[in-house]
Amino acid sequence: MRKYIGAYCLLVAILLLPVVKTRAQDGVLQFILTSDVHYGITRPHFRGADSVSAVIVNEAMITAMNRLPQLALPDDGGIGAGKKINAIDGLMITGDIANRQEVGIQNAADSWQQFEADYLQKLTIKNANLQPTPLLICAGNHDVADALGYWKFDKPVDASSLAGMYNRMLLPVNPVTAANYNYATNKVHYSKNIGGIHLLFINLWPDSLEQQWIKQDLKSIKPGTPVLLFTHSMPDVEARFFTNPNGEHTINGTDRFENLLPEVFRDGTNVKDTALYEERGLAAFLKQHPEIKAYFHGHNNWNEYYEWEGPDNTLSLPCFRVDSPMKGRLSAKDEKQLSFQLISIDTHTKTMTVRECRWNTVPGDPSIIVWGDNMTMALR
Repeated sequence: MRKYIGAYCLLVAILLLPVVKTRAQDGVLQFILTSDVHYGITRPHFRGADSVSAVIVNEAMITAMNRLPQLALPDDGGIGAGKKINAIDGLMITGDIANRQEVGIQNAADSWQQFEADYLQKLTIKNANLQPTPLLICAGNHDVADALGYWKFDKPVDASSLAGMYNRMLLPVNPVTAANYNYATNKVHYSKNIGGIHLLFINLWPDSLEQQWIKQDLKSIKPGTPVLLFTHSMPDVEARFFTNPNGEHTINGTDRFENLLPEVFRDGTNVKDTALYEERGLAAFLKQHPEIKAYFHGHNNWNEYYEWEGPDNTLSLPCFRVDSPMKGRLSAKDEKQLSFQLISIDTHTKTMTVRECRWNTVPGDPSIIVWGDNMTMALR
């Protein structure tokens, strides 16, 4: 169950404003959020061309991101309103770096190389210390399927994107390779403390095993520290993600479970069943941890701010769904709706504003970027 907070309001301000000479107020953090960049596939249409590769589309989005620091936030009453953006303290991408390598789709290794070439070499944004803005990545269902296999695959498994994420985000003493990457032991989950805000990055969806990891991680934070959770899937998780409850629990074209989460599905035997047991477990866990103030995700992609109440309406958790440059529910058909989000946090007042940034509203003039919907909430 969920209650909508706001979505698709009228565009409120054009970002292409005169540069503001004063810096954003002290204590304000800025994060960019996007998801589902899907290297390996094409968009049906983009800026006058057909069948446009993920490389071209992502490079265009990166160009828009690179412009943000020199521009100003709209006078919308949110955090940093009217001030120059300046530093970007993190770029979050919540999964599906590589598309599933199905028929006609390139190997995950090629997709990961293209992703690194774009997001490590073409981003120019910097944090408040004038260092390159850190890239903070989660695994998506396509990344995991590439490593484990999928019932439609016509080629060998390829763990390149997961191995690459694991090495970059967890910095192991002995980096893993696509050949020796072990999904059971090398989960891409980690946390960061930035400016007094605790950021959790969770593998795919916070199932029971991820909840155990989160519980241990949260023991390290000071009381009163706000926690933001970033993961790939929305709280209303799909049954197919869980381990097959049938027979020998295999990935097969009859059952169509994908075994992306180690937890065996408890709510039935069909991928069309609703994951009530699993969602109730998540709702109970979140009620036990009120320090988790908001949930950010991709997977089914469009700009949306809503409250997740759980299957039994037992909580009210603010959730932020973000668009995809390649597979947005709306933007895949209407490129003018392509967007990412800018998260602004006042670390003194513990207040957060999330703004939709529409970066392709005038496909013939990439310099024009427009602010869309926004939401401000307390993190106390």
